Amino acid sequence: MNTVRTVAEVRAALAEPRRAGRSIGLVPTMGALHEGHLSLIRRARSECAVVVMSLFVNPTQFNEAGDLAAYPRDEHRDAQLAAAAGVDYLFAPAPDDVYPPGFATTVAVAHLTEPLEGAHRGRAHFDGVTTVVTKLFNIVSPDVAYFGQKDAQQAIVVRRLVADLNMAVRIEICPTVREADGLALSSRNVLLSAADRTRAASLHRTLQAVQHAVARGERDPSAAKAPGLAELTAADIEPDYLELVAIETLAPVDRIDGDVLAVVAARVGPARLIDNEIIRVARPGGAAPGTELSENGRP
Repeated sequence: MNTVRTVAEVRAALAEPRRAGRSIGLVPTMGALHEGHLSLIRRARSECAVVVMSLFVNPTQFNEAGDLAAYPRDEHRDAQLAAAAGVDYLFAPAPDDVYPPGFATTVAVAHLTEPLEGAHRGRAHFDGVTTVVTKLFNIVSPDVAYFGQKDAQQAIVVRRLVADLNMAVRIEICPTVREADGLALSSRNVLLSAADRTRAASLHRTLQAVQHAVARGERDPSAAKAPGLAELTAADIEPDYLELVAIETLAPVDRIDGDVLAVVAARVGPARLIDNEIIRVARPGGAAPGTELSENGRP
């Protein structure tokens, strides 16, 4: 694996494989790699001739300086894991190379960025995401980019960004990777104490409780959420939100007449955690559904 630090270096490194028509896959990360990231890398390795992983803790998507400062960083460990998983080029730029002096451009996606995480973290969070993703796509020019379904809103926003700006990159959304007790893997999990780690598993149980209510035939969103809220209360967790939303628009649904996305966010000890599940409504005679978001954002 080769480590490149600047925009010029990564472009030069990719010039020959691009001329040769070799497919290039990009896995954008902020480091602190875990099995979720590694599953994206392995997916890219299985589908692309060249795999690039970016490692950049993007300051513009943090709305609290303390959260940015506390974000775990260990480039040596991340580089070892990335190399073992099959990365060809590790792109690890300095902030000044991504945002040079005088940088004055923001790429923003409307509507999809306003509810859920946008409401709780501020619109600037997603502006930071979409701006840095646009820059990474322009720098690397990948054929495919890989994102995890755990950050479902981010994935849906990135797909809208790519569609609206006619970017020549395919977005692949890969399934959430979980611990044995269901906790979604996250770089922030390392901040949890043993007691908070036990409590954090209730987020997935919350989603399961909602899913089970729908499977039993509940079609009223408030009633379907009730057992999930009870699960959070039992774990002494106050959620930022627990919502059932339309997959295309992320708008709350008035009735569960088709597949919906259940999303939850809560602070557990020092860490703010998010999770989601696609809740499927059985269709008579329908094909068995998949487990991840499709090319058009629907499951």
